[in-house]
Amino acid sequence: MEGKRWFWILVTALAPIAWGSGYVVTRSFLPPDAPLWAGVLRALPAGMIVLALARRLPHGSWWWRSLLLGCLNVGGFFVLVYVAGQRLPSSLAATLMSASAACMLLFAWLVLHRRPGAAAVVGATVGLVGVAVMLGLEAEGADPWGVAASLGAMLASSLGYVLTLRWGPDVPALSMTAWQLVGGSAVLIPAAVLVEGPPPTLTVTSSLAFAYLTLIVTALAYVAWFAGLRHLAPGIVGMIGLLNPVTGVVLGVVIVGEAFGATQMAGVALVLLGIALGAMPARRRRQPEIVEISAPGSFRDFRTGAVPVLTSRT
Repeated sequence: MEGKRWFWILVTALAPIAWGSGYVVTRSFLPPDAPLWAGVLRALPAGMIVLALARRLPHGSWWWRSLLLGCLNVGGFFVLVYVAGQRLPSSLAATLMSASAACMLLFAWLVLHRRPGAAAVVGATVGLVGVAVMLGLEAEGADPWGVAASLGAMLASSLGYVLTLRWGPDVPALSMTAWQLVGGSAVLIPAAVLVEGPPPTLTVTSSLAFAYLTLIVTALAYVAWFAGLRHLAPGIVGMIGLLNPVTGVVLGVVIVGEAFGATQMAGVALVLLGIALGAMPARRRRQPEIVEISAPGSFRDFRTGAVPVLTSRT
């Protein structure tokens, strides 16, 4: 059982690692003034690919649920993340998003009535301290609209993930991913046409960037994430999400040349420690043991060798 649990932890980890890479791609290779169409171009192809694999359409209440969850996890989220990725350094945008670990614990408590365990709370606290250390002084002079967009994306997606967990425990991960991606696209397309007009003209570079966002950062990542939500507690999934800022910081340094020193290194170490602490299995309560105690003044039956006993639970 423990090996299976760590398998799902590793599968789920694919999602925040992929999402952390998306900030660098968005900031470096995509057009800066088309967040709505960028959300459509990222979500719709991925949704159609996954829907073709799932071969299952929504049914009953899942038609409106897919639209709502698509708005939270896909439509609004993709647009806000795009704005954050264009206005903030990738490391800062990913770091602000990592507060979703604590938000998922809170929403799971409020919506699912699941009180977070001690390990999850400690892990989230240590991880957020690491995020604050990793953030350092980067927030000074940061674009306020970028910060607001990043925090808004974090809140929307955290609520959307918890609602997904509440409504869809019996829905396969492929179907859940497809329905939300297509539902979010259905909401985004008319908004993009009204606000931004025709789709932006793409270059070879931006086309390859969108292909990476579609196949890896969206289709693969969301299937892995929703699969993790089916097999892991919300607190653990939230801890795994802290890999998002770690990836954003590392790729920001390697690809864009953003600053990385001892402070950021210490922050990354604390984030990883928080993930390890939050992923620890809860300690099981000790089961009462049945202890047989000889009754005071008991006598032995010399014919059978039996001794009268009293039964006590400890």
